[in-house]
Amino acid sequence: MEIQWIEGIFLARPNRFVAEVQIDGNLERAHVPNTGRLHELLVPGAAIALTIHVDPKRKYRLSLRQVKYRGIWVSIDSQLPNRLVKEALETGLIFSDEKWDKIQPEASIGNSRFDFALHGDNGIRWIEVKGVTLEREGWGYFPDAPTSRGTRHIRHLQKLVEAGAEAAVFFVIQNAWAKGITPNEEKDPAFAQAVFEAHQAGVRFFAYCWEFEHGKATFVGARPVKINGNSNHRKERTRG
Repeated sequence: MEIQWIEGIFLARPNRFVAEVQIDGNLERAHVPNTGRLHELLVPGAAIALTIHVDPKRKYRLSLRQVKYRGIWVSIDSQLPNRLVKEALETGLIFSDEKWDKIQPEASIGNSRFDFALHGDNGIRWIEVKGVTLEREGWGYFPDAPTSRGTRHIRHLQKLVEAGAEAAVFFVIQNAWAKGITPNEEKDPAFAQAVFEAHQAGVRFFAYCWEFEHGKATFVGARPVKINGNSNHRKERTRG
């Protein structure tokens, strides 16, 4: 069944899972598929795009998927980045010069589960995906709130690389105003430090951007990743 989209107005977010919205003059509640803070996007009066669901088991018939921000649609669907990366890997938009025998979603090793494991002749490459919505002055930042889980994943990727494996992090830019991405040291210094140390150890970091319309995501291309060191390592490296 084709997913139906509808536009509305954002009013409030009583908790991280629920939004109060206005649809054709009527007040409703919608599910928010993103637990991030999204303060710069979900402001009262913002234009939003939602999907309509007919499943009687759902608590809310609407899901808030996109927000109009400075004239463009920004996806806030936290499940979408993994689907975009999988499609990009399968179609050669990402790693087009490499061939993989198997693309395994939600692959586990030890006490971690990563978004993908790419299986090929040279072994396994572990991939973790991070969706980016926060933008300031043309640059994207991740995360928009502290993420101990994200830091733990980065640390584990570093250990895998140090043990001889390959690993990478994909930042999926869902806000096309962001022309690149950097770890958000202000909001989560532990995550930023973990990224710096993992990068030094050989974990690869990439950023890719998509533009959005209702029900459509268009691949824009690669964006730079800026990784800053801590106060003891005043270095700055950029990876594309």
